[in-house]
Amino acid sequence: MHSFKRPAVTLICGVDEVGRGPLVGAVVTAAVILDPQRPIIGLADSKKLSEKKRQLLATEIKEKALCWALGRAEPSEIDELNILHATMLAMQRAVTALAIQPEWVMIDGNRCPTLPMPATAVVKGDALVPEISAASILAKVARDEEMAQLHLRYPQFGFAEHKGYPTAAHMAAITQYGILTEHRRSFKPVRLIAERDAALVTKSQELIL
Repeated sequence: MHSFKRPAVTLICGVDEVGRGPLVGAVVTAAVILDPQRPIIGLADSKKLSEKKRQLLATEIKEKALCWALGRAEPSEIDELNILHATMLAMQRAVTALAIQPEWVMIDGNRCPTLPMPATAVVKGDALVPEISAASILAKVARDEEMAQLHLRYPQFGFAEHKGYPTAAHMAAITQYGILTEHRRSFKPVRLIAERDAALVTKSQELIL
């Protein structure tokens, strides 16, 4: 049983991320300050909700929240900083983009980014803190929409199905069609394929010489 102490302030912001594990695309974060006068029924960890329910709740959150914002870190930033530091950066960007500055930030997980206000990390926060649940829903819907758009550009990769995670189908597509600019080259499965391809090019050049 996880326990946490909810801060005794009015403007609490929940923050969560989606997309730390995939091999492609940005890591997307959301920050949400809910309006206690306009409760939203059904908030939960976005992973436990159906796609339809997430989309309906995302619309309601955007309509009822005092404010909300998205943040992101691109594949190039993930490769440069590593996924942990890129996620912290994306969280900072989401909080900074809020129209209202929160008095306290509650973050899903076990660590907080550097912020100008107090912050608390809550393990399993997306299931325990409504503000974090709302953030997880907005981040999940936003990133899934980005994967749907990427699918339209590269239908052969199947991004609409696997959302960029390292499934067998995704790995087979990378092997067959190559690495995209949207891929995270520092992630081991992509890096190994890049190294193998580079070795093949080198070998073919040596044969020509």
